Amino acid sequence: MKLLLSLFTLLSFSAFNQDTITTIAFGSCGHQDKPLTIYQTIVAHQPDLFIFLGDNIYADTKDMKVMRKKYKKLANNSNYQLLKESTPIIATWDDHDYGLNDVGRHYTRKVSSKRIFLKFFNEPKKSFRYKHEGIYTSYNYTVNGKKLQIILLDLRTFRDDLVPYDGALKADSNYSYHLDYSPQLSADSTMLGKEQWAWLKNELSQPADVRIIGSSTQFATQYNGYETWANFPSEQEKMFQLIKETKANGVVFISGDVHYSELSKMETPTTPYPIYDLTSSGLTEEWKFATPNNYRIGNPVMNNHFGMLTIDWNKAFPEVRMEIWDSNNQMRILQTLSMEQLQVP
Repeated sequence: MKLLLSLFTLLSFSAFNQDTITTIAFGSCGHQDKPLTIYQTIVAHQPDLFIFLGDNIYADTKDMKVMRKKYKKLANNSNYQLLKESTPIIATWDDHDYGLNDVGRHYTRKVSSKRIFLKFFNEPKKSFRYKHEGIYTSYNYTVNGKKLQIILLDLRTFRDDLVPYDGALKADSNYSYHLDYSPQLSADSTMLGKEQWAWLKNELSQPADVRIIGSSTQFATQYNGYETWANFPSEQEKMFQLIKETKANGVVFISGDVHYSELSKMETPTTPYPIYDLTSSGLTEEWKFATPNNYRIGNPVMNNHFGMLTIDWNKAFPEVRMEIWDSNNQMRILQTLSMEQLQVP
């Protein structure tokens, strides 16, 4: 297994200049039927890499002809073409490009959907992604003698069904909106599945100075009745314990899905160190309100935007500058983290 993972690493990174990864743009929730002019703003920032975090199209279908047609519409968009021609792209998926809204492992066309996804994003034919179920993957770069690891999770292929909301919070004024789901309290319920967890353990055991984990749904937020890792509290706790067990320093989460942006900082008795999660969700989509989140830092961004990470590799402990830029090219969120803060005791 380790030999295959090492081979995958070599095959995946050969197309990138590993010495120039200092700026990483990312985003999610871009509808193929809309102009996607925000890609022009992203390109103007000249990132070294762009990460799609899911809902890269809105397919919402079991008909693979329909899905291909929607990918083709994105491919023909001049703003997407500009992004693709100027910036290396890596990607994972969420529900709408996986197949159907909020769907998990029981989606019946996930094998076909995977083939279409990998073809669209020009996945190398020898990629390890073709050899396992799902689309989880990782990328490793060496910059200034330091190591950057980017892990893209698959939160759809293996995820157990969500539990319908049971009305438990109807008397709480913080939850005056319609809630969809209650937490899945079964200890063996899963977001990632056994094989992906085993793979992630191997990845987090590798040396790295900065680790970016791309999660299509939010990781470090409180329960809100919508899709989030908080719907699977045992899985969220498992992530904390795995970071501790593997002594994986420097983990920062980026996420999407909710159609707004926010920066969250989770620090509890069980977290290995402060866990930051920068959500960028709204390349074209918007939502009318932000859900309760006690871990939120500052204000949410409710209009279209993208995320940006800028890494200062010249420090003894690299620093990561976390930003959100809106469609008017205005910086809306800024947080600088030293990786010295993100060390397992």
